[in-house]
Amino acid sequence: MDSILQRAADGGRITPEEALLLYTDAPFHALGEAADAVRRRRYPDGIVTYLIDRNINYTNVCVTACKFCAFFRAPKHKEGWAHPMEEILHRCGEAIDLGATQVMLQGGHHPEFGVEYYEDLFSNVKQAYPQLAIHSIGPSEILHMAKVSGVSLEEAILRIKAAGLDSIAGAGAEMLPDRPRQAIAPLKESGARWIEVMTIAHRNGLSSTATMMMGTGETNIERIEHIRMIRDCQDLAVANGYRDDAVETSHQVGGFRAFIPWTYQPENNHLKGRTQATTMEYLRFIAVSRLFFDNVAHLQASWLTTGKDVGQLALHLGVDDLGSIMLEENVISSAGARHRSNLHELIWMIRTAGRIPAQRETLYRHLAVHYTEADDPTDERVVSHYSSIAMPEGGRKNLPLVEVQ
Repeated sequence: MDSILQRAADGGRITPEEALLLYTDAPFHALGEAADAVRRRRYPDGIVTYLIDRNINYTNVCVTACKFCAFFRAPKHKEGWAHPMEEILHRCGEAIDLGATQVMLQGGHHPEFGVEYYEDLFSNVKQAYPQLAIHSIGPSEILHMAKVSGVSLEEAILRIKAAGLDSIAGAGAEMLPDRPRQAIAPLKESGARWIEVMTIAHRNGLSSTATMMMGTGETNIERIEHIRMIRDCQDLAVANGYRDDAVETSHQVGGFRAFIPWTYQPENNHLKGRTQATTMEYLRFIAVSRLFFDNVAHLQASWLTTGKDVGQLALHLGVDDLGSIMLEENVISSAGARHRSNLHELIWMIRTAGRIPAQRETLYRHLAVHYTEADDPTDERVVSHYSSIAMPEGGRKNLPLVEVQ
């Protein structure tokens, strides 16, 4: 155990079998210390980043009916909706006013939305707000749009990239191994197909993030298999020298920029919380992920699903990014995630963990480093919203502002 931990802490590669051993049996403090050693070596400046963005859902109509999802409605359901372009652009404008640099445009697998819909969506947003990075959709949506339009995956990716998509979200990964994926999302593509889409995107100059949802009944072995599949995909990106076309420096390797594990939320869905990941399972997995991903630069804590105290603790287990102040989030909050924060609190969480807060943009370039409290932003309107503010009728609704505690 000590030998494996030392090799991983020094930047050496560990096998999936060794990762499983560390996950199940390594002493917690030794595991965390090794993971934090990796973080310190990668980021000796002690900086932990955050982002200001907004998740805008264009529709809740979806044909995949995933058992863990509380957000979707079946086609022709009376509660199904799709926002008009005017509403989406209005929300993008609100986000920019509050300092957002990124939007995540995400929605269900609408039976009528092919590549043409997404070309129109991305091009309109980019034309109206060229300063916004569009970090959006995931492999599932790309497979769906290609099927609706009757085109190849490569053509779909090239077309939406040309329309303005800057980066692909890690959405839809959930659990990549076959058994747990079939159990929770039987109508979705396989994990192998998810990886295939990411590989094609990386090859064509679009980098992405990768995610994992814990707590729906998967085994420890399957959790490790999930990150094994992602690491193998990243090995391919590194070996072939895939670049992110959005980055000017030629040495920037594309592929996966960050890994973001999060925990299943149990409300208003078919799984009903029968199985969930514990806080300790999550924290141990965070540490193992930092040791396992010798080829993925960043590790993000999901305070939105685990809570701010757990998110801050994760900063001592290899995490270098605390995610975002989401000005809007509808999907996870529909399933019961009620954690919220504001910009001042997120910065406080980073600073009191002994780190230096820095606002970043999509590709992790620093926009502002807050070395002292005098460097901190002063906009008290920047708060996250755990509850949905999507309106079924598509009418406008300004962001509600709350007082900062």
